[in-house]
Amino acid sequence: MTQAPNETLPLAGIRVVDFSQVMMGPCCTQMLGDYGADVIKIEKQGTGDLSRWSLGEDPDGFNNPVFSSLNRNKRSVALDLKAEEDRALVLRLIEGADVVVNNFRPGVMERMGFGWEDLHRLNPAIIYAVGTGFGLEGPYRHKGGQDVLAQAMSGAILRRADPSLPLSTYPIAIADYAAGMHMVQGILLALLQRDKTGEGQRIAVSLFNSMLAMQMQEAAVRMMRGAELNWAAMPLSGVFETTDGAVVMVGAFKLNPLQDICRALEIEDLSARSEYADLDRQKERRGELQGIFRERFAADSTAHFVERLEGVDILCAPVRSLEEALADPQTAVNRMIVELAPSAGGPVRLVGSPIDMSAAPFAVRQAPPRLGEHEAEVRAEAGRGEDAA
Repeated sequence: MTQAPNETLPLAGIRVVDFSQVMMGPCCTQMLGDYGADVIKIEKQGTGDLSRWSLGEDPDGFNNPVFSSLNRNKRSVALDLKAEEDRALVLRLIEGADVVVNNFRPGVMERMGFGWEDLHRLNPAIIYAVGTGFGLEGPYRHKGGQDVLAQAMSGAILRRADPSLPLSTYPIAIADYAAGMHMVQGILLALLQRDKTGEGQRIAVSLFNSMLAMQMQEAAVRMMRGAELNWAAMPLSGVFETTDGAVVMVGAFKLNPLQDICRALEIEDLSARSEYADLDRQKERRGELQGIFRERFAADSTAHFVERLEGVDILCAPVRSLEEALADPQTAVNRMIVELAPSAGGPVRLVGSPIDMSAAPFAVRQAPPRLGEHEAEVRAEAGRGEDAA
């Protein structure tokens, strides 16, 4: 599925040379491509992006669902960066590009001759975006960066609703996605500044910094008051199993949420008892309250309790599987699923863009590329020198 570029898209005319792989960098460059940038994905000959094969064999070969989910609206070239001809091609591309993206460990791009200083001399207007695990400097600069490592070292894994629960990593790549979106923001800010100064710059993001930034409220309370803030451990909130599933409830943003919760659960008004009369005492007796809630929720269905809680304006929702969420009518209304032409592995269905712009509608103009699919056309464009577009 390929559509002609829309020259009115906000990033039309911006060329991105993308060395990144796996998730942090690719989710960034995919968003740039979704809104008009020409993203040229530089891949290793023979194997390509690690996510093409690191999860094992797939019916669609190197275009497995994980790779496809992160690499639409890009063009792929497969190169040997030890070969002078291929290195020269990359330098020609960068000479006419706006943005270069990589998420290698510090020093890797420099050893290849593609570091910030090298490329800034070649193209003073270039915006050089680099993502790392822990930062470009400091004691962990050379430590391998990975999502769950950042979760662990940032303090996020220790943040549980109940300290008696076993430690566990978050089951989605929250650090990768957050850092990728921070990289998008940095690139857009640098493009705006370049419009004023004519100069490019280096921007850097890391998984570690993004995980700290996601805990900004908790960190401020810790540093300024020496106290612990844990939204998951609030006494009137939690996940409660029902006869046919589970309900998540948030007892907050009201003068006396406990009174309304009790009314919805059809139990006595616990807020009238002195031991539960205010938030501090409710925190002290969180275990007792949660036990009462669990026993009541276990007596009826998810739909029953959602209706009851919503009837008293207590925030709640059914706990869904991903399959159920994808099939939800709200997902369809929000146009969050895009379907491309079937591949060798069957249907190609991807999550769309979470950004809805009235004057810049999201579209898949280029399906996730085969390894090296666009090499001939990119070489031809680079060979035209200043005429390349």
